[in-house]
Amino acid sequence: MTTASRERAELVTTMRDTGPDAPTLCGEWTVRDLAAHLVIRERRLDAAPGIMIPALAGYTARRQQHLTDTTQWPELLDMVASGPPLYSPFKLLDPLVNTTEMFIHHEDVRRARLGWQPRSLDGDLESALRRQVRLGARLSLSRAQATVTLQDSDGSTLASVGKGPHCTITGSAPELLLFLSGRDAVLIEFGADDDIAEQVRVARRAL
Repeated sequence: MTTASRERAELVTTMRDTGPDAPTLCGEWTVRDLAAHLVIRERRLDAAPGIMIPALAGYTARRQQHLTDTTQWPELLDMVASGPPLYSPFKLLDPLVNTTEMFIHHEDVRRARLGWQPRSLDGDLESALRRQVRLGARLSLSRAQATVTLQDSDGSTLASVGKGPHCTITGSAPELLLFLSGRDAVLIEFGADDDIAEQVRVARRAL
């Protein structure tokens, strides 16, 4: 079992335990909506491009809503659990592109609940997320208008990007990755003037 498939299985377990109508960190999406998003992404080649391309987002949203309206919750979970079908490009790419996707959305479900705490992650997942922090920092922080240094909890520098006033963000690799993906329910510390830290915090972040 790959790191991506293990994280997928844990995500499905958390979704099942939480229930379809619980909130997530994905705006107004419920857990059911998030499950439908994952199914569309991996199984609907006609609708998946709208996840990334704004001009196509309306069609994707309609297909996703139709899926949530017409599919029973257990069936929707089964489709997420089974992963990409053979015809999906994600089938071969699953270990490369889905580890981060499954981790982030797993935390979207977990951290929408009061009293959440970071999970203890295995070494393979931790390493994969650390690599993604290095790869995604420039993309995510391009609008921050500051020199942002991402520092692991052990003091090592994972990435330093941008130009302008300096800001250091310290946290474990999973917490930094969630921040880069636009989430605010994270355990990180800012090392900068309050104004600079706030500018980095409110800048649009996405992977």
